[in-house]
Amino acid sequence: MGPVLAGVLQLLALIGALALAYVPLGTYMARVYSSDRHLRVEKWIYRGIGANPDTQMRWPAYLRGVLAFSVAGVLFLYLLQRLQGVLPGSLGFSSVDPAQSFNTAVSFVTNTNWQSYYGEQTMGHVVQTAGLAVQNFVSAAVGMAVAVALVRGFARSRTGELGNFWADLVRGTLRVLVPIAAVAAVVLVACGAIQNFSGIHEVGQFMGGSQQWNGGAVASQEAIKELGTNGGGYFNANSAHPFENPTPLTNLLEIFLILVIPFSLTRTFGVLVGNVKQGYAILATMGVIWFGFTALMLWTEFAHRGPALQIAGGALEGKEVRFGVGGSSIFAVATTLTSTGAVDSFHSSFTGLGGGITMLGMMLGEIAPGGVGSGLYGILILAVIAVFIAGLMVGRTPEYLGKKIGAREMKLAAAYILVTPALVLVFTAASMALPTPPHSMLNPGAHGFSEVLYAFASAANNNGSAFAGLNANTDWFNTMTGLAMLFGRFLPMVFVLALAGSLAEQKPIPVTAGTLRTEKPLFTGLLVGAILIITGLTYFPALALGPLAEGLA
Repeated sequence: MGPVLAGVLQLLALIGALALAYVPLGTYMARVYSSDRHLRVEKWIYRGIGANPDTQMRWPAYLRGVLAFSVAGVLFLYLLQRLQGVLPGSLGFSSVDPAQSFNTAVSFVTNTNWQSYYGEQTMGHVVQTAGLAVQNFVSAAVGMAVAVALVRGFARSRTGELGNFWADLVRGTLRVLVPIAAVAAVVLVACGAIQNFSGIHEVGQFMGGSQQWNGGAVASQEAIKELGTNGGGYFNANSAHPFENPTPLTNLLEIFLILVIPFSLTRTFGVLVGNVKQGYAILATMGVIWFGFTALMLWTEFAHRGPALQIAGGALEGKEVRFGVGGSSIFAVATTLTSTGAVDSFHSSFTGLGGGITMLGMMLGEIAPGGVGSGLYGILILAVIAVFIAGLMVGRTPEYLGKKIGAREMKLAAAYILVTPALVLVFTAASMALPTPPHSMLNPGAHGFSEVLYAFASAANNNGSAFAGLNANTDWFNTMTGLAMLFGRFLPMVFVLALAGSLAEQKPIPVTAGTLRTEKPLFTGLLVGAILIITGLTYFPALALGPLAEGLA
């Protein structure tokens, strides 16, 4: 079987698996977030944190819950790293220094999972499991909760109530993420991933010296890092490491885990608003962009030039032979079009245009299908902008799902789409202008600029993957990427929840002959065009200086 055919078959198998999971998982999540029943273990948690899950919250109270929980998570994870030297199970590792502790704490709480350290040489078992793995669950659940709050804003009328954050957080964690992650972890162990709490041991002699590895609860963390679109690896090589991702089958499973909840949430959206066709329209938009990016990536990486690449069957440098060009390309698109950031290859080693595709995927706002929760609320914001554009073209007051899109709603939507590009471009410009940060670049010219641009695109969009080649473990990059992650995660959430509250207060507008049918293919095409044009106009100059200049050279 040729490498191109193998890549195409993997893509078809992935699409089939996602199609089978779409309806049952999406419908199940709709029942989870609309249920009035509380499980016994959930009641224990509510009593422990002093929360009443039946209390309805308006958007400011919901936002306070999101921020309070996230601040507590940052402080706990920061202290856990700073105290690692005196904790049991530290494997002899010392405490993590302050700048890196801050960066890592912010990274995992914001669902970014950017790592400027070697995981197997820095974090012991306690920090990995009690700190990082726990945040993999709850940070994903926070994103899902905010998405559901926005959906309730569309579904409810004449009330500002968006549900209860604590109930949404607990249900998303215990009823959705934990069961699926547990099954996936067992499958990964059966396929060769490791799961233990062993210490550091020697595994052989290499080039006159010994090589040492430590074990860990790798399979369980690998499962939730993909399912929750987190991406932080137990080892520095991330999902390219055979302990995390041993075979082509596990590679395909991990891609499936990355995509299954973000795509299925469109079904949840359709069920909750009472019109599943609306969910299919959003799914079609996500699917068109994801499939287009995947096909383009496969073409750029298989379109090899020169005898070396022809013999290899594609651009194999920087990719794992056991996954090949096809599996690596599909993984790269999945992880950068979501907020996952896990990597099974070095994106810096992709072709110039291939590296640009990974960057553009993040710059779209990671909405196709995007992160767990964040992808859905991101594309719904862009849907609001698309109906506004359509309203301008026909001279009609725009409306979406029976809610009028007025000046307040458009201001919130505009603020949402502007904040992340501003963070990416300002931090990148500062890093290139100051004398010290460019010293962290491994490569000069366009490729070196791409390393810095990729870092801040990854941080501000809460992706977490790295282009490779950039030494980000400096005080400047630890601090600046940490700030980019904080602002990139929580400022958009402010605008999303404010928009949800504004929509929930409105009374529904009846459908008339002039109402834009947002469940039709015409609207899907409009939405895809709006996404690509808005992103292209925002980031094109920066992309022209980096990956486009390199790819066309």
